[in-house]
Amino acid sequence: MRMFPITTGLPTGKIGQASLTIHRIREIVVYEENTRTTGCGELCLPPARTSRLRQAASLRFIRSTVILLGIAVITGCANMKSHDVVATNVQAQVQTGTVASAIDELDKSASSDSERAGLLYNLERGELLRLNKQYPESTAAFLKADALVNEWEQTAKTDPSKLLGKIGAALISERLSDYEGQDYEKVWLTTRLALNHLAQGETENARADIKRTHEREAVIAEFRAKSLAAAEAEAKTKGAAATGKELNGYPVETINDPAVLKLKNSYSNALSHYLAGFLYEVLNEPGLAAPGYRKAIELKPETPLLEEGLRGLDKRTSFTHKRHKKMTDVLFVVEAGNAPARKPQAFTIPVPIDGWQTLSISYPVIAPSTDAPLSLLAANGQKLKLENVVDVNVMARRALKDDMPGMVMRGITRAIAKSVLQHQLSEHAGMFGQIAGMAASAYTEQADDRMWRMLPGRVYVARGYLPPGAYQLQIDGRDLGEKINIGGQYALIPIRLYENKAIEGNVIAFGELAPPAPAPTKKGAKRKKATT
Repeated sequence: MRMFPITTGLPTGKIGQASLTIHRIREIVVYEENTRTTGCGELCLPPARTSRLRQAASLRFIRSTVILLGIAVITGCANMKSHDVVATNVQAQVQTGTVASAIDELDKSASSDSERAGLLYNLERGELLRLNKQYPESTAAFLKADALVNEWEQTAKTDPSKLLGKIGAALISERLSDYEGQDYEKVWLTTRLALNHLAQGETENARADIKRTHEREAVIAEFRAKSLAAAEAEAKTKGAAATGKELNGYPVETINDPAVLKLKNSYSNALSHYLAGFLYEVLNEPGLAAPGYRKAIELKPETPLLEEGLRGLDKRTSFTHKRHKKMTDVLFVVEAGNAPARKPQAFTIPVPIDGWQTLSISYPVIAPSTDAPLSLLAANGQKLKLENVVDVNVMARRALKDDMPGMVMRGITRAIAKSVLQHQLSEHAGMFGQIAGMAASAYTEQADDRMWRMLPGRVYVARGYLPPGAYQLQIDGRDLGEKINIGGQYALIPIRLYENKAIEGNVIAFGELAPPAPAPTKKGAKRKKATT
């Protein structure tokens, strides 16, 4: 079997050591044995002695390789577990039990301090705490996650080669790499922080989060341009597929359908920018509100509610309008369902080993959503149209499409590395080595299914004027529970809708309506009273 160089860009630590090439392991073992016995390595030994040492080294090589495989499997067990299984169990608790029980289910899945300090755990936990209206605790979890994303941002800006090094790297498994978060998740995080800060009355912190959302999108855009160029160059060099079409049986229609291709990118969403416009409008900064509304329209064109946000901005922020306004300008943010799952599936792909061979490699698949769309929100009978402004399922599939070139390259390099390992184990350890190699290869060849699964599947918005008071809400004829109180100049009302449950967040009110003008006095009546 032809040997391929597979050590470029390997990770460090125990997992990285397990990824060394067999050729390099043998070199190390032989050199150390000879140095130990003679002090001068292999060069000053007679041929017979060298031959005996090589045989002894081969035995040590077999033991070392088996130990390294064990290390890879044992130390990787926590990361190799399926996040899809964990997330599905947690989601079931939210829908059929309580949010508190869902938090407990998530906490049980994190068995180490490193897992509890990780990005994905804190994203999931922050979202659950937010659903449970534990806003300070949710914000604390989100800030832990945000600190890790900030580290990623700094690396992307100052030394992007560290992140780009993953392209084509011979990883043992995609699941063993640190989870950096999907790009759209990074943007959602600052949006969630802004909503949490608003719920806690911290308007200035929310304003800062909105500003960071725009900055984060700019960093992601620049880094992804470099990442795509690197992946395409690597694919061209190795003759690998760059789109997923060459993967035998891969459902390319899931990442190439019109909804996916229509997206400007995988990370910008209309809700984040519309909320930016709404918040700046609330703060009476129409000059900053307009770009937010304009960007939302650009991301989700032909959406009447988004267009009205920009078109009616000047009138809504005028002094005369505010002085005479007697109703609350209410923005409903309705989030439905859950974010999609990445399901690992095995596909065959040709790889350059002894010419070309077809090997099985695991890649993730995201199925399109089948959830029925929402259309109408009613508040005490007053009807407001719901506009779909974000489809997280489509964003996730676009992110997968953009990641596919890098995934294909890593899969090819990983397959080559594992094939070489199995061949060498078979040569030097017979059937036992071959079985050990096959078992380790099968165990670690599982596509990465990590995603922020507690996010909603789709987001809708509705906006209109309502007199202050208590309201019973309905969505498409379905009662949402207890009445809510609406008041102030502006109000923001978050709602999370599941198949058999609705969770209404705290009503966020801004400002106060102008007091009603005093009733006009009847001068004639006063004069008459005075003369009697």
